[in-house]
Amino acid sequence: MNNLELMRELSVKTPSKIVMVVADGLGGLPGPDGVTELEAANLPNLDQLAAESVCGLVQHVATAITPGSGPGHLALFGYDPLEFDIGRGVLEALGIDFELRMGDLAARGNFCSVDDDGVITDRRAGRIATAVNAELCKLLRDITLDGVEVFVLPVEGYRFCLVLRGPGLQDGLTETDPQREGMKSMPVQARRPEAERSAALVNQWVAKAAERLKGQTPANMVLLRGLATRPNIPAMSEVFNLNPAGVAIYPMYRGLATLAGMKVYHGGHDIHEEVALTKTLWNDHDFFFVHFKNADSAGEDGDFARKAKALELLDSAIPAIRDLKPDVLMVTGDHATPSILKAHSWHPVPFLLNAQWRYPDDVRQFTERACRAGEFGRIPGTDVMPLAMAHAMKLAKYGA
Repeated sequence: MNNLELMRELSVKTPSKIVMVVADGLGGLPGPDGVTELEAANLPNLDQLAAESVCGLVQHVATAITPGSGPGHLALFGYDPLEFDIGRGVLEALGIDFELRMGDLAARGNFCSVDDDGVITDRRAGRIATAVNAELCKLLRDITLDGVEVFVLPVEGYRFCLVLRGPGLQDGLTETDPQREGMKSMPVQARRPEAERSAALVNQWVAKAAERLKGQTPANMVLLRGLATRPNIPAMSEVFNLNPAGVAIYPMYRGLATLAGMKVYHGGHDIHEEVALTKTLWNDHDFFFVHFKNADSAGEDGDFARKAKALELLDSAIPAIRDLKPDVLMVTGDHATPSILKAHSWHPVPFLLNAQWRYPDDVRQFTERACRAGEFGRIPGTDVMPLAMAHAMKLAKYGA
């Protein structure tokens, strides 16, 4: 019996409420001053909450494995990311409410900048505005490919979504994005023979898109990641006997929540609007996933001070979340994004759980070093939901 089957067998319906706050890219590494972003930030509310909670560290995929945002969140939602491999393209499509059908092939795209030799100079094209993105998507929308229908959809900022629809499309494809500047985009390759046609179609589209974008500034090329078809995964309502809600601003995270079977709500413009929306939904759901993005963006830009400020913004929302009086409140991240690396990393991230039925521990700060000494120690991401369910009194006894 795997973990999901066990949860399905033991989960019971109760009126208790669970809130899971996920700070994207939460964890960090010491900068020049020897402290992490969490340690440098002024976080009185998170520190007080940690002092009243049980703490530890979360490892989302496996030791020394760097998780993407998809695997990181799926682990926190209770799904083994090594079993449920979900491509980023699927999440982008679902996150913008595109009706992604079984068999559609979806990719997450970046508009990027390249020089005259095709070498990438900026993977995000200077973080172009969404309005510019929409115009570029219009420019690419009438590109045709034999035997398939093509959708080019603006997402947010420099991100777009490409969807191919037609018979026989397969995933198992490599990406065009080398995920660093100073290199050229790569051709899509098939990891299995049956995906050869799909790889050829995507490469044809990329070549045609490059021709259309010549002369554009700063976005004159595209990069594709996470080419995938939609998988079948059991809904959280089936596994955990919950009526879950997802509150997120960025489309990809709404896509993750949709895939997990949550009722999804657009969170507005900042964490305070997300919390205000959660308050209005309080009587309609018993599980709330609230996503906070700002820390990850700052970490990827290598901006230590901005990431610390983003964490302070999250801290300022904690009192309003606590005022909702959830039976279980959890705060953690989907992965670490140390600003010193400008990328995701393999390091575990802090985790706290506040509930009535808990062991006290000696953690007094919500930081990497402090949480390492917490009662939970280092736990796999897939343990987070069972811990929440147990502390919410939503799990029946196992066995006689």
